[in-house]
Amino acid sequence: MARKVKRKATGVRRAATSRSRASKARAATRQSKGAVNTALNALPISQRQLQGGFLALILAGAAALAWMVASAAGVPALLHQQLATSAGAAGFQMRNIDLTGVERMNRLKVYEEVMEHRGTPMPLLNLAAIRDDLRRMPWVAEARVSRQLPDKLVIDIQERTPHAVLVKPDRLVLIDRNGIELDPISEKDAQGMLRISGAGAAQQIESLDHVLAAAPALQPQIASAHRIGERRWNIVFKTGQILALPQGEDEAAEAFIDFARMDGLYRLLGGKATVIDLRVPDRYVLREPGRADRFANKGSAE
Repeated sequence: MARKVKRKATGVRRAATSRSRASKARAATRQSKGAVNTALNALPISQRQLQGGFLALILAGAAALAWMVASAAGVPALLHQQLATSAGAAGFQMRNIDLTGVERMNRLKVYEEVMEHRGTPMPLLNLAAIRDDLRRMPWVAEARVSRQLPDKLVIDIQERTPHAVLVKPDRLVLIDRNGIELDPISEKDAQGMLRISGAGAAQQIESLDHVLAAAPALQPQIASAHRIGERRWNIVFKTGQILALPQGEDEAAEAFIDFARMDGLYRLLGGKATVIDLRVPDRYVLREPGRADRFANKGSAE
């Protein structure tokens, strides 16, 4: 015969503890909901607007993810190419060039440089690359390039300024203040311009300008300047006389000022001395052709 066993009823203390825990959990939940509601109510937007903002963030994230996937697959580039092709078919192709700022350089060289882009759809024109190509031309100091729809490429050139004529063994070349060679020049066109020669002369134009600026009154009488041993300058005047300056930019400028002062007192330019040597400080060495022979002949006669 089966026997029934009665389980003990839950103790009073255990039941009270269980009820206390449940009560605390409900109180904590109510407090949490109350704090969240208070924070939401403190915001200057409605709950509907807040929900809309969260939805917008979710959609933006999804769009960004889709764009990343599309970029990895090359879709934007394909769309850009298709758009450019459509624009070209609609007549938005580079056909004309508006060139300004060119005065001395050959305009045809600029056209030859950019005509390879003729027929290119306007959205596909690489303006930065065209500008870089133009700036590599000797005459171009700066270039601005822009599009003018529907079919025009606008180019504004800032030219370099010729400053002197570089004398080479086989030709004359125009150069600017930085020694950049611009164009060959004829003997006729070089008349009246300062000529420079010698190893490293083109790279020392700025130094030469500093020396000559020390005595500006003499500059109209200068025909050329020759760099000696890549160390110093010989100045050749239009009279054919040579002024030998010392080494060093400041030393040469000071000697040039002294020469200008002495020329004002004694009229050295146009005189008998063909070479005036100022390489030794505080000393003038004047060389006169035939002077030594005259002294020799005078001594023998005596």
